[in-house]
Amino acid sequence: MTMKQKPAGSPAKAITVDAKRDECEAATMARVMVGPYLRHGIVANGIIEKMAGKLPGEPKFEDFAKDIKAKADLASKGEMTLASEILAAQALSLDMLFTELARRATMNLGDYPLMAERYARLAFKAQGNCRASLEALAKLHQPREQTVRHVHVNEGGQAVIADEFHHHGGQEKNGNFDEQSHATGTAGQGPSLPSPDPHGIGVPIASGQRETALQDARRN
Repeated sequence: MTMKQKPAGSPAKAITVDAKRDECEAATMARVMVGPYLRHGIVANGIIEKMAGKLPGEPKFEDFAKDIKAKADLASKGEMTLASEILAAQALSLDMLFTELARRATMNLGDYPLMAERYARLAFKAQGNCRASLEALAKLHQPREQTVRHVHVNEGGQAVIADEFHHHGGQEKNGNFDEQSHATGTAGQGPSLPSPDPHGIGVPIASGQRETALQDARRN
């Protein structure tokens, strides 16, 4: 199946579209055009023709669409090289745009203050977008942190919770729960110290107070 696309003022170009089994022509074209690859291939072809004219080999819409799909498949598998390259290139282009706009604002400062202000505003917008691209690039390569919570239940039904943090991105984790102190039992169940009166009260207790369980040690 072929589809002919004829931009204004240019000869017709044919695009080959693969149809699925038992799929009519209308359904095939709807499926292909709803998908992002062919549409973005058409856009890429038009932009590149405006920027650089005819390329060697004269790639068609479908060639751009296939390359876009291949890069999208890599990104869906976690490959972030393309995203890093795009963000870095955009940041550099925005920085160059900022310097050019700032130069034009400076040239108009004396005689045309309104034009100088407009150029300055555009320059600051380019600067802000450049900063946003660099922040996105840094966040892309920043290791992600994952918390794994371990619950240990000792005798007496008292639970001890230990958090273990994992950093994704090659860095070491910040702690090991196995090296932390654990409770040895419910407080107050150990043998008492010798006392002249083992059944009495060694220290006077104020009225209304009673014995409470001690908190388990958490530090080494």
